[in-house]
Amino acid sequence: MSIPPSLPICGCFCLVFFYRCLSTMVGTFPLLSVQPMRGLVDEKIQVVVRNLPPALSVTLHSLHHSEDNDFWEAFGHYTSNDQGMVTVAKDASLGGTYEGAEPMGLLWSMQPVAGSRTGLRLRKMDVLSPMVVHISVYSGHMTEGFSKQSPLAIVVTERWYMAPGVCRIDIREHGVRGTLFLPPGPGPFPGVLDMWGGGGGLVEYRSCLLASHGFVSMALEYISHDKNRTSDIDSKTYFEKAFRIVQEHPLVMKDRVALFGLSLGMSVALNLAAYSKDISPRCCVCISGSHVHRVNQAFRKVLNKDGYKIRFDEEGRAVWRDISLPIPTDLGEKVDMGRIKCPLMLVVGEDDQNLATVESAKDITQMMRAAGNEHLLTILQYPEAGHLIEPPYTPHFRASNFIRPQTRQKVIMLWGGYTKPHADAQEDCWEKSRSFLRQHLYPSPDSVPKSKL
Repeated sequence: MSIPPSLPICGCFCLVFFYRCLSTMVGTFPLLSVQPMRGLVDEKIQVVVRNLPPALSVTLHSLHHSEDNDFWEAFGHYTSNDQGMVTVAKDASLGGTYEGAEPMGLLWSMQPVAGSRTGLRLRKMDVLSPMVVHISVYSGHMTEGFSKQSPLAIVVTERWYMAPGVCRIDIREHGVRGTLFLPPGPGPFPGVLDMWGGGGGLVEYRSCLLASHGFVSMALEYISHDKNRTSDIDSKTYFEKAFRIVQEHPLVMKDRVALFGLSLGMSVALNLAAYSKDISPRCCVCISGSHVHRVNQAFRKVLNKDGYKIRFDEEGRAVWRDISLPIPTDLGEKVDMGRIKCPLMLVVGEDDQNLATVESAKDITQMMRAAGNEHLLTILQYPEAGHLIEPPYTPHFRASNFIRPQTRQKVIMLWGGYTKPHADAQEDCWEKSRSFLRQHLYPSPDSVPKSKL
């Protein structure tokens, strides 16, 4: 074990003295192991504590210093067994930020430390560096004051979105702005055009992780945070250009390119799949969105539509889900789902407070059934999950700060969901989404590369 550089010298002496006292009691030092210490963010870790006295109350604690200079933590309360061990994967946490046998609870239940700014959301923006997490074990069941106590042991872990060999390329072609990620190896690979929602900006971490699992993926920026630059998203042309950039890359199988969209990105994906005469996606993965979108209307106008329907809950958090309600019957007001000709996966959180995803999924099902293409539809529906269904083990955010790109107005947005079921939904959704992409994009299961750190 190594002492973190931030620990004061006096703290080191106290820690050594504590270890010596404890070693006198049990005959050896406590041993904390985390495997793998360096891995992809969707890879499970094994956390085990050994060499403890039997029946000792301990707290496992994780700590992350974010790129926004905020501290995030999670912790669970355990009791060592007769062999002086705690195995997080099979032993139940008796309290803390999570309870029960939760192998990844130290990650998905992270929350801002007490006294932090309000409305925070943890997102990895620099995919070229890892998410560094300190995992520690403390004597006793603690709920606060971790920085003032000496841990029994510490391990520093790295969580990566980018596997070794993944190549990151800035895209500035034909007015399109994005980032292309290439998997390691000679290829060819299937491709994915990855689109986030109305928050705008260039969000790379999901695309990077897709590339780490064998897909050429481009994260597309289509709503800019730069006031001096606008993206041409008044028509499908911008997205068709982006799709062709992926499709025409020499490492991409040209007939095996998918659309992957979340929130507003789902609206874009469905519009392209239904109405574009220039591109033909092989399949679509659509998360937490709706098909309600006026045909031939600029995508940016969706964000300004029916603002009078926005309401605020008792805590002053903005609730947007009523904007698309009631679901219109006029085909001019929504995507004609009967025009979809490729396999489509919908992911729905039943407690989504941002969009009417449950009602939209029901209407999509009815439309496709009536049109005779329901066999193309797969729906993953998760009780008590919210809007922000992200890669696995990302902490859950029931509400967070949101800046409307058009007005730069800052609000607290209510996304919905509850921590444990939302975490389960993210883990299940990620695995099934990847399986869906592999099924429809790869020629055979044996051709799918496996990337691990």
